Amino acid sequence: MRRPGLVIFDCDGVLVDTERLGNQRLSAWLTEAGYRVSYEECRRRFVGKPMAAVQEHVEAEGIRLGADFVQRWNDGLPELFADGLKPIAHVAEAIERIAEAGIPYCVASSGQLAKMRLTLGMTGLLPRFEDHLFSVSMVARGKPFPDLFLHAAAAMGHQPEHCLVIEDSVAGVTAARAAGMGVLAYCGDAEADRPGLEAAGGRLFGDMRELPGLLGLDGRRHAPAAAAK
Repeated sequence: MRRPGLVIFDCDGVLVDTERLGNQRLSAWLTEAGYRVSYEECRRRFVGKPMAAVQEHVEAEGIRLGADFVQRWNDGLPELFADGLKPIAHVAEAIERIAEAGIPYCVASSGQLAKMRLTLGMTGLLPRFEDHLFSVSMVARGKPFPDLFLHAAAAMGHQPEHCLVIEDSVAGVTAARAAGMGVLAYCGDAEADRPGLEAAGGRLFGDMRELPGLLGLDGRRHAPAAAAK
């Protein structure tokens, strides 16, 4: 793969290991509201999408979540992650390698800025990204639309065709491809939707130790994690 001009990271599931906790709570909340959905189905339907889009989807089926649903969700995040949050395995080393190579990078997330600062701060990654955080709140449409990635690229001063996105959701891969960007789909999570990620146009990889090689930074390739087979 040719070395990119800009690397754009998703946040949840790519930098920070939040998907299990978040989707367990979301499936419980939605089920309590009358929209019965399992944890597994919740991940399949909603991973990578803004919480406002989740609410819109649910309410289109006749289940009212309340005007304060998104705010209640955001307010509850510090408590949800209070027992500790970890970065995705080996991602800090991959970021360090990208920084050493002089390649610009940023985050473009369906989450709010406050959430990114919370989760990146808890995992020690915030200093790497503090000045380059892009949220769905900055654009008219969230993933799977390309708006957020196009906004991030423009703000960072790069053309879309020179950008490479690191994603873990079908919605995110779809958005990156719609933006005209290359996309690597991280599937190190045992519950990742590998067929969906690949069908959406992502190049699968299952271990963050592979990332520098995939970006053309060195010739070393680590064996894929067992979950990526």
